[in-house]
Amino acid sequence: MDEITVNAPADFHVHLRQGELSKLVTPHVRKGGFTLAYVMPNLKPPVTTTEMALAYKKELEAIDPDVEYLMTLYLSPELTPDEIRKAKAAGIVGVKSYPRGVTTNSDSGIESYEVYYPVFKAMEEEGMVLNLHGEIPSDTSSNVCVLNAEVAFLPHLRTLHAAFPRLRIVLEHATTRAAVDAVKSLGDTVACSITAHHLDLTVDDWAGQSFNFCKPVAKYPDDRLALREIVKQGHPRFFLGSDSAPHLIQSKSVATPSSGCAAGVYTSPFLLPLMAHLLESFGALDNLQAFASSNGRRFYQRELSVGEEKPVRLRRQGLQVEEALSLNDQSVAPFMAGKQLNWSIA
Repeated sequence: MDEITVNAPADFHVHLRQGELSKLVTPHVRKGGFTLAYVMPNLKPPVTTTEMALAYKKELEAIDPDVEYLMTLYLSPELTPDEIRKAKAAGIVGVKSYPRGVTTNSDSGIESYEVYYPVFKAMEEEGMVLNLHGEIPSDTSSNVCVLNAEVAFLPHLRTLHAAFPRLRIVLEHATTRAAVDAVKSLGDTVACSITAHHLDLTVDDWAGQSFNFCKPVAKYPDDRLALREIVKQGHPRFFLGSDSAPHLIQSKSVATPSSGCAAGVYTSPFLLPLMAHLLESFGALDNLQAFASSNGRRFYQRELSVGEEKPVRLRRQGLQVEEALSLNDQSVAPFMAGKQLNWSIA
């Protein structure tokens, strides 16, 4: 197979930042082969209202109007059922939950879910999606750290699904076999996104290598195998959410005794060729269309009608990943910088 066509690739988890960095990275969505981006709300300050989400969408459209931006709100105490109804009417698609302090710009994250049950009920009624960063904060007293924080979160996923069985929930960027098994065991309203880099990395790849460090961290080889197996199986409730998370090179490459390096892996500029490269490496290339488009579009109710096809053609031709991408004084280093991929956009 020397050519592949993917209809309407869709990335259901991407960070497009703000300010000058946003001007650099937003065009990379289309450069990487995608025309739909599900945009994360963890800005400074976080996107907590309909007005903020619409203003952010307008900023992104001014940078590149040829991408469909699906906007989200940040789950916070300010969010109310009335705001949910207002957001739905304005076209906002989802609400993102970040446990406090576990990832970039999550200092305003949640500490418990029960207080948000009225919000979740309104979301269930309105047909909005709850996106869960599936980790709990590290806690030495309960033996929780970055390696088991996802597994420790899974009881919360089961509880939320039991309380709101019609609420569409996405467990974001799964990294463990336990997470895959949990989503498979739950109903059709629970789905799971998987990143490109978690299909490639294990713990050894980020220990000592800051440019492979992200949250949640890549886990054990058997966990990576579970992610690859579910993609190869073509399970309809698992799909691509890249969690492509750009940081300036200096914030990725420098740690101090009081501050670690930034957490995030950046894949947007070559995401579709990367997906073809990775899926081919473990025998799942035939499922590229489902994983990188159809499954996510179906769950998010963004399927295309006949005549709306948006094909992107890939060819078997070497693509060298750039060492860095820059605009003015903004520079980011992508995942697999300097390495060769087997596929490129035709």
